[in-house]
Amino acid sequence: MSSADSVEVVDSSGLRYDTISFLSDFGTADEFVGVVHSVIRSIAPNVGVVDVSHGIPKFDTRAGGLALARAANYLCPGVVVAVVDPGVGTDRRPVALEVGDGMSILVGPDNGLLAPAVGMVGGATRAVEIRNPDFLLPAAGGSTFDGRDVFAPAAAHLCLGVPMTDLGPEIDPASLMPGVLPISRFEPGADGDELVCEVLWVDHFGNCQLNVDPLEILTLGSEVIVSINDDDRVGLRAEAFDEIPTGRVGLVVDSSGLISLAVSRGSAAVELELGEGIEIRIRALPDGDRPRGAVTPVQFGTRPDTQLGEL
Repeated sequence: MSSADSVEVVDSSGLRYDTISFLSDFGTADEFVGVVHSVIRSIAPNVGVVDVSHGIPKFDTRAGGLALARAANYLCPGVVVAVVDPGVGTDRRPVALEVGDGMSILVGPDNGLLAPAVGMVGGATRAVEIRNPDFLLPAAGGSTFDGRDVFAPAAAHLCLGVPMTDLGPEIDPASLMPGVLPISRFEPGADGDELVCEVLWVDHFGNCQLNVDPLEILTLGSEVIVSINDDDRVGLRAEAFDEIPTGRVGLVVDSSGLISLAVSRGSAAVELELGEGIEIRIRALPDGDRPRGAVTPVQFGTRPDTQLGEL
């Protein structure tokens, strides 16, 4: 993690940051994403904009926060603009949050959207409420497009070297709205302890990411009972999606280091009728319930540490 002094040095193009990473629920059918890009370019034409995703479900700050957290450790140091903002135009605060002592700055609404990513990289070292009209665009009509009028110009000016504290008054990072994420837990059941968890995210392929660390199921064996709405399925731990036998449910460590439910070359979400927020219970498989046929046990090791703090 770089020191604050080192990031004050601008690069050869005169920029403090040369990359803005942009996530929203805007979709691509309307002009919103293109307008934000153009506002940034009109202020800081040498800054590159990386579109992380604009397919976040409408108004879903939880899904947006999870997506940003999954991406956080792989984004270039710079400014992150995240806009999933059902409270736009209300008294919710527009904020800029410094992480890594200035390695990166996150810009967006104070509605919990930024919290998971900020927590993943070690917390905010400073925070301001964006108020200074010198670094904003005058709203053409109502105050309903802060992505264009507030967050894009603020991010562009930060890239040009405007000190974060020039955007508005400093606020206590502890006053920021937290993100609310479910925690898995063990509960006693009729057939032993059960891991109670839920689906965090369904990806494009229908794989269902759970709020489960691989170490939580390490002692349950290579095969487990996966219970969904009292419907029990036998789940097999596998190291790769293509190792899951046809007709079986697989538990795979995904690219985020969490357990995902998957099926062989199909959609676990469709086959198991799963969606985000649905509760799942996982327990050890009794020896007498093991299916016939050869099964190769798979041992999960600890995942290599991912470097945190370099948003």
